[in-house]
Amino acid sequence: MPVLSGGREPMRVVIAEDSAVLREGLAQLLAMRGHRVLAAVADAPALLEAVAATPPDVAIVDVRLPPGHTDEGLRAAIELRRCRPGVGVLIFSQYVETTYAAELLAGGSDGVGYLLKERVVQFDDFVDALHRVAGGGTALDPEVVTQLFGGSRRRERLAELTARERDVLALMAQGRTNAAIAAALRVTERAVEKHVTNIFTKFDLPPSDNDHRRVLAVLRHLQG
Repeated sequence: MPVLSGGREPMRVVIAEDSAVLREGLAQLLAMRGHRVLAAVADAPALLEAVAATPPDVAIVDVRLPPGHTDEGLRAAIELRRCRPGVGVLIFSQYVETTYAAELLAGGSDGVGYLLKERVVQFDDFVDALHRVAGGGTALDPEVVTQLFGGSRRRERLAELTARERDVLALMAQGRTNAAIAAALRVTERAVEKHVTNIFTKFDLPPSDNDHRRVLAVLRHLQG
């Protein structure tokens, strides 16, 4: 298998997006970067059929797909996670659908992402998130994290965090390591460690040096 720049392997991708322009645009941009788009479809049944025919490394799924344009895509993503747990799922939408998003994450954060279209500025950042999800990691937009704090007690606990702790939490939910968080916030790793400890203390969650476990802990708290 060929290796792309940065030492990464090409991904096999299925796209489910009802906008023909965005669907074809994503397919072309991914192909230009050396990835293989197995299928680019417009509705949820076609998504499930495409993945069943040739399982990809990751599926990019919009929340609102035909025929109802409500939550068909997210429900199809949940079905994918149930039937094909080895396939990463990246929700890519304009909307945060909290009920089904919580159900999607309830099965574990391995290979799950939820990004908002209007907040993706650089396509390279999108591809990085797609690689994380395809590799079994997590990619969550901070706004998704905030909206998943739906319960009053969870909102109260979120309000207890300092502004810097909120920044760290958002980056933790994206699956970032302490080193990556320190670089993004331009602080020391020791400072990040202190913020992480404070977050777990305020959330009544046991701290861990394992990045994967701490993301799971954050997600469990978000799910209530």
